Amino acid sequence: MARLTTATARFAWAVAGTLAATSVAAAGCSSSATTGEHPAGGASIPPVRAVAAQHAPAGWHTASLLGGHVVLAYPPAMHLVEGDRGTVSAAQFNASGAYMLYLNATPKQSSETLRNWPGFRIEHLKEELAVRARLIAASRDVRFLGGTGTCVIDTYITKVKSNHYTELACLVRGRTTSSVIIAAAPTASWASASPVLMRAVAAYQVQ
Repeated sequence: MARLTTATARFAWAVAGTLAATSVAAAGCSSSATTGEHPAGGASIPPVRAVAAQHAPAGWHTASLLGGHVVLAYPPAMHLVEGDRGTVSAAQFNASGAYMLYLNATPKQSSETLRNWPGFRIEHLKEELAVRARLIAASRDVRFLGGTGTCVIDTYITKVKSNHYTELACLVRGRTTSSVIIAAAPTASWASASPVLMRAVAAYQVQ
């Protein structure tokens, strides 16, 4: 499977928090996307809500990858951070230097598809980074600027330092590119962090 980017791994190791109830992550947003995810236990997974394609607000910054065919928008409070070549990452830190918000865009790297993305993402986390990962919400046919995608919200605990965080992760396919956007925050602050992160995901542009 594809490796986690350097910046993503650094974020996972740095964040800290407690594993709060994260079912709220699937609420408070709207989407016409479809689901149909049924994990091993047979329970239906709710849809990811609120990822509806729209251009970034005035004053937001942008960074591109894949020769300008993919554009990540991020708010002024965040700034670009170092990551693997060919990827783009942005973050916001608190006064002590801990991550508060994190965004990453990475080209498609492995066998992930729009259909298998929910299971792929969870297994990828377990293989690379997490001692435990749980799918909270999933939707297919999510509209993006220039393409469509499959999105998941999940929460996991890292193998290093047992940090807890929650992420919105989408595999997005355009006419000529396929890429992944990750929007993450410590689980303890996900309820307050998710609106701006979801807004950034909604402004993700592909070609």
